[in-house]
Amino acid sequence: MSSELFAICFNATRPTGLARFWSGVLGWEVTSGEEEDAQGGVAIVPPAADGATGGFRIRFLPSQEPKARQNQAHFDLTSASAEEQRQTVARALELGGQHIDIGQLPEEGHVVLADPDGNEFCVIEPGNTFLADTGVIGALACDGTREVGYFWSEALRWPLVWDQDEETAIQSPEGGTKITWGGPPVAPKTGANRLFFELALPAGADRSAEVDRLLALGATRPEAAETDAGADVLLLDPDGNEFSVRRPGQAVLPG
Repeated sequence: MSSELFAICFNATRPTGLARFWSGVLGWEVTSGEEEDAQGGVAIVPPAADGATGGFRIRFLPSQEPKARQNQAHFDLTSASAEEQRQTVARALELGGQHIDIGQLPEEGHVVLADPDGNEFCVIEPGNTFLADTGVIGALACDGTREVGYFWSEALRWPLVWDQDEETAIQSPEGGTKITWGGPPVAPKTGANRLFFELALPAGADRSAEVDRLLALGATRPEAAETDAGADVLLLDPDGNEFSVRRPGQAVLPG
């Protein structure tokens, strides 16, 4: 049985403050379970009635490393109308976000912002058919190759919903947020990513067998990989991006 996407994680200098920001922007609920407390982190989860996410939570984990480069991934938030787009931008600014320039053109309809920790995100204009019916987080847009899109499609067993001109996108069979990769040119990776995937297995599943499956699909182990059977397993996808497979016995979905 394959892994599920348990969380999209942010390494954050101020986890609690960042969780409050994103909770306010998305309308998600802040939760602090035993695991988050032990790690000094905070998580947010979508409202129980909101199934349009792909089933993941967002976790904010403490890090002393300041942000030094543009992230390899960012959220694209959707808008049903021009007024809703304005409201989302205004809410983000009120909560501590800011406008930033990453080279977007004046005629482009999306608004580029950064959260209080400097993480980039976009508020997309209404009428974007690619993000239709995806929920408030329309996409996690990633810098990456076609190979890595194929890898994650197989790893999560999420079908490819876009594969053209070396750009790829996947989406859970249940719908919700899409994960996209923009194809070349891919910026060189320097240092650990601030955003990473955290995978989990259903209770009773064989994690060693799942790690072997991921390695066979093209994942690799970092040079200083954790070998403790009780610890999360850290792996790298084919583009060298970190991701983890959770320790055995942990809940797959937020309560």
